[in-house]
Amino acid sequence: MFRMLKRLIIGKPLKTLDEGGQSLTKSKALALLSSDALSSVAYGTESITAVLVTAGAAALWLQIPIAAIILILLAAIALSYRQIIHAYPSGGGAYAVASKNWGPNAGLVAGGSLLVDYMLTVAVSASSAADAITAAVPALLHYTVPISVIIIILLTTMNLRGLSESANFLMVPVYFFIVVMAITVAWGVFQAATGQLPYHAAAKLGTDFSGLTVIFFLRAFSSGSSSLTGVEAISNAVPNFKEPKEKNAAATLSIMAIILGIFFFGITYLSYWMGVTPNSHSTVLSQIAANTYGGHNLGFYIVQLATALILAVAANTGFSAFPVLALNLAKDKYLPHLYMDRGDRLGYSNGILSLSVGAIILTMIFHGNTDDLIPLYATGVFVPFTLSQSGMIVHWNRNRPKGWIFKAMINFVGAFMSGGLVLVLFLTRFNHVWPYVIIMPLVLAMFFKIHKHYVSIGKQLRLQYVDNPDVLRHKYDGATVIVLVSNMTRVTSEAIDYAQSIGDKVVAMHVSFDINPQKEAKTEAQFKEDFPDVRYVDVHTSYRSIIRPVTRFVAKVAKQSKTINNSVTVIVPQFVPKKPWQNILHNQTSFRLRTALSAMDDISISTYYYHLSE
Repeated sequence: MFRMLKRLIIGKPLKTLDEGGQSLTKSKALALLSSDALSSVAYGTESITAVLVTAGAAALWLQIPIAAIILILLAAIALSYRQIIHAYPSGGGAYAVASKNWGPNAGLVAGGSLLVDYMLTVAVSASSAADAITAAVPALLHYTVPISVIIIILLTTMNLRGLSESANFLMVPVYFFIVVMAITVAWGVFQAATGQLPYHAAAKLGTDFSGLTVIFFLRAFSSGSSSLTGVEAISNAVPNFKEPKEKNAAATLSIMAIILGIFFFGITYLSYWMGVTPNSHSTVLSQIAANTYGGHNLGFYIVQLATALILAVAANTGFSAFPVLALNLAKDKYLPHLYMDRGDRLGYSNGILSLSVGAIILTMIFHGNTDDLIPLYATGVFVPFTLSQSGMIVHWNRNRPKGWIFKAMINFVGAFMSGGLVLVLFLTRFNHVWPYVIIMPLVLAMFFKIHKHYVSIGKQLRLQYVDNPDVLRHKYDGATVIVLVSNMTRVTSEAIDYAQSIGDKVVAMHVSFDINPQKEAKTEAQFKEDFPDVRYVDVHTSYRSIIRPVTRFVAKVAKQSKTINNSVTVIVPQFVPKKPWQNILHNQTSFRLRTALSAMDDISISTYYYHLSE
């Protein structure tokens, strides 16, 4: 039943050789990896105006210079990540660059920040989509968090079906949004240029006002910088592209940056021209759509639909980039190796599921409030931006290819502005970003703990005679086999026969209780009659558990056998019901025994399975 449901939801397994069919073209990659960045058009300008309006309508003209500076930062980041794609095509983005040029610790800060940030990406996007749904259907206002969780689960299911199918699905809402926004911005600007759209700016450019301070300007700038989140995702997912991977990834990044820049500045310009101010009833983008199309008509509702769709699927950027980043961290032994395993559809399913669970937890913690999530979200992006772009300066200085000074200058601009933004966020929005200083040390501690474990077991499992030919391999002089006997049944009898075929010495061990002495005596008599040559040991206990008596007896035998160079194997007989549901009708003593015995040194554990016919 479970397998049928899995096949229905995820699809039939793909062969390993089908991996090439899951690679992304530029058109599919743009849909799959740019939804997060493009969706920020819906709230980037609003984030700026929400801060500016607190100083009065006269401050709204500042959105134009702020947008211009953000475009400069976007250009620097996009150019920098194009360089990263060519220099580090294995994926990993900021993690790979920072690790190579600043050392492992800096790389882990970048990687850890992005892992958490991708969870925030999913949480923010799902919450934003839920807000759009509840705005259209006010009756659902109290169900924002459940709606967000449902959106996350649907996206998780879609991504478990594989990259190609996810991209096919996402192409519709992403390209629909691009077309709708292109028409809206072009039509709005045309009307403004021809005088059809009246100039209603709250204040002319350069208007002075009393509340203008450097901190105020930087606060508005840092809020608007949320529009740049998601730009780095393509550099993390280079291995998912079709050949030539670097060329296709770099081209996709450039296309995304150009579209994002045009839309962001166009929306901001129209917001200034129309004198739009944010309010609790209507977003900045919806007001622009209403003014551009002359009211709440078909054009207005198409913009609203396109916006809701892009916000709903924006989370998919995280689902595409998180598994590849987790893969790189797992290869370097900082995350469990299970993140290196591919699922039935050739995607890194464990990474997808981990991201989903983390995003759901964050959504519940923050109650789906995007205002609380976005500053923390921006911090998680700009820390890796700073580390990666400053790391590229080190890279160019070390390798010094042709034109390296110009390339390093681009990275310097990006690193300086990104680093400045991180400082501004901590200075002006600390009440929102403080969780970062708690989460990151915990994430780093987890990385170090995992890495220490893998390094330790690597040393312990390394073949000693490979490094030192004089080391003798361990050889056993005999084998002692302990068979755990509950009562005399066919499974017990056949387990004893098997033990005699592999061991020089067989011991049957039984744990007796005070409950039914006659039954215990009958079991012993029956055993000695069937196996007179096998030693039968009855360990009595006045308690109801057999775990402690068994482990103490096995430990004693293992200690004695070690002195005479004998191996010790413990056989746990177990019958297997024909139907899985029948397992709940029987106790799980054998499972508990194996768990307890697995913690002991110098023994091997074997299970003798007897399969029931009905």
